[in-house]
Amino acid sequence: MSPPAAPDVPPAPVLRPILRLRWWIGGMLFASTVINYIDRQTLSALAPFLKQEQHWTNEDYALIVIAFRVAYAIGMTVLGCVMDRVGTRLGLTITVACYSVVAMLTSLAGGLRSFIVFRFLLGLGESPNWPAATKTVAEWFPKHERGWAVALFDSGSSIGAAIAPAMVIFLYHEFGGWRPAFLLTGTLGFAWIFVWRMIYHPPETHPRLGAEERQLILADRQESAAASGGAPAARPSIGQLLKLPQTWGIIIARSFTDPVWFFVSDWFMIYLVSKGFKPESTLIAFWIPFVAADLGNFAGGGASGWLIRRGWPVGRARKAIVVLGGLGMTLLVPAVAMTNLFAIAGLFACATFSYSAFSTMAIVLPADLYKSGSVATVSGLCGTAAGTLTIASTFLIGRISERYSFAPILIAASIIPLVGAGLVLLLVRNPKGAAPEFLNKI
Repeated sequence: MSPPAAPDVPPAPVLRPILRLRWWIGGMLFASTVINYIDRQTLSALAPFLKQEQHWTNEDYALIVIAFRVAYAIGMTVLGCVMDRVGTRLGLTITVACYSVVAMLTSLAGGLRSFIVFRFLLGLGESPNWPAATKTVAEWFPKHERGWAVALFDSGSSIGAAIAPAMVIFLYHEFGGWRPAFLLTGTLGFAWIFVWRMIYHPPETHPRLGAEERQLILADRQESAAASGGAPAARPSIGQLLKLPQTWGIIIARSFTDPVWFFVSDWFMIYLVSKGFKPESTLIAFWIPFVAADLGNFAGGGASGWLIRRGWPVGRARKAIVVLGGLGMTLLVPAVAMTNLFAIAGLFACATFSYSAFSTMAIVLPADLYKSGSVATVSGLCGTAAGTLTIASTFLIGRISERYSFAPILIAASIIPLVGAGLVLLLVRNPKGAAPEFLNKI
């Protein structure tokens, strides 16, 4: 059967094309993730000061973090489905506006309860960022580039987490308090929205997208349509998606690794303080795991893309990186015995590098396995499951670190991702026989 004709594209204004426009779109996703994490990490950077001023214990701080995670877990699935319906242009506009407003309003918090409320609202506002960004990657990038594209936007999490402490502690000392830090970091999202509304349109109708690049972007869709006989895939229900072992494999990939990342991003400063270091003296070392995480994003995405160009099947290339990432995360174990600041930071860096390579594969798999109309929904399901386990782990981290030490936490954070990697190998496979119309073979 010959491949179906390219879809009819409505006439667009004759404007000069922007070269490699898909990477400009990827850059906007990166920027939104950086801003997302700066807003999120403002509390983490201020935690040592707020704990002292507000007289919080580690368990009190854990309650605030859990409030964010509960909302984040709920929003991932609920608002991920919304992203598939309203589209990424409007969806990301709304989500960035919402969490920016909430971040600014956090400056009005007056105690533990109000911090819990504002963090819940922030988690709800931020939750659609990853489903929407993954959906955008599926729409704008061919398969061999998706690993790089996911690495680009996901690296914004480590860049934002690395920038936030220096920025926030500077604002804290410059303005003599924590309230201006929340207020000023919250304004960043509005500048992003202005640029996003100008630059983003779907690739089918974008007036600044060149014909050659448009054909490159749409080629995968035409190939998938040809494989399914040219009929558009119906959007499956959540129940249908959850019947597939592939869905559970991706859920496990996220759920067994995300809690480790959130432990590092939420607790690393407190962990260093527990080792006897002062926040102001740790800023250089504090950057190291987050810079390593950024490099891990691109290493994972680049390596899988290289393997695909060398002729590896997409699924095998992705899973090879998953296994290496799971092995690398076991390097958190020797950090238990370290007392040197840079030795601790170096071992955490090895783990976050490995995490990010693993995570990039977990994030790109929905775009590989599912048609565009289901990508944000599957990504949201993964985020909800990962958020649920992160909530449980945050509660345990607060209790164990307060009553015992961080040692059991680091050991568990080393072992669980390796178990997850094994389960991904077992579950993420091409189906025997005919695949559902909404599922791609990889």
